Amino acid sequence: MRRGRRPHPVEKSRSKDRGRATAPSTRTEPTEAGPRSHVPGRPGTVTLWGRHPVAAALANPRREILALHLSERAETALSEILADIPPVRREKLPMPKVLDGRDLTEMVPPDAVHQGLVIIARPLAGMAIESLLEDLHATPAALVLVLDQVTDPHNVGAVLRSAAAFGAGGLIVQSRHAPPADGVLAKAASGALEYVPMIEVTNVARAIDSLKAGGFWCVGLSGDGETRIDEARMDGKTALILGAEGPGLRRLPRERCDLIARLPTDPAFGTLNISNAAAIALYEARRSIGGK
Repeated sequence: MRRGRRPHPVEKSRSKDRGRATAPSTRTEPTEAGPRSHVPGRPGTVTLWGRHPVAAALANPRREILALHLSERAETALSEILADIPPVRREKLPMPKVLDGRDLTEMVPPDAVHQGLVIIARPLAGMAIESLLEDLHATPAALVLVLDQVTDPHNVGAVLRSAAAFGAGGLIVQSRHAPPADGVLAKAASGALEYVPMIEVTNVARAIDSLKAGGFWCVGLSGDGETRIDEARMDGKTALILGAEGPGLRRLPRERCDLIARLPTDPAFGTLNISNAAAIALYEARRSIGGK
């Protein structure tokens, strides 16, 4: 049973106010063609591929790069990427190694489009939700996304891409039901994995409680929501909570939300891919505060 309406954090705040350059490369000879098989990276590493994910990872000072591989055709692309990276960061990158295209293909999963660029890197250091709240404490219009048991890496990557585009401060996922932050997710995120912190939590409902304690207005998305997303109040710190396609929001996360909103879709075909739903909700959240 839902509790009484919690005052919007902005309302509480107002009430209180009334009272108070190109890197060199080395080449290796092409290897003899053999059967197609993906060779996974070493333990404790991730393999990233594609121009946008690689460019973002190379520029990210929090990302430790262990090896940088490219095809001969990608040398110009890599030169352009490196030219945009500050010298202090560029000096810390490993020497690029030019490989035969078949060797690069062996480094990534089947059907992966590597665009001639593959890197081996350390995973990004994890971030606690308390650190995220501290970082966003002084941001009055902070925006955060919460995914409740969304497991597909392509969907999570696409959500991250939209989160970066609309200036979200973080993406919270459940650790037991989240895809690994590896090359598949990074490729779908198109570089956003390096810009939007992805915080893993063990309990989504408790994470929502923490967000509320940190001044966030928590808006869940569901097709049976009582309020349309374009009519929902999202003019202060806002957290958007989305459930997996099909099951939707689970009971406890749903009960923790301040408001359940719905997208104004056609009742005859009311379902959207979660990444599309997230993009629409993010747009409405930014629109409600004048795009700030």
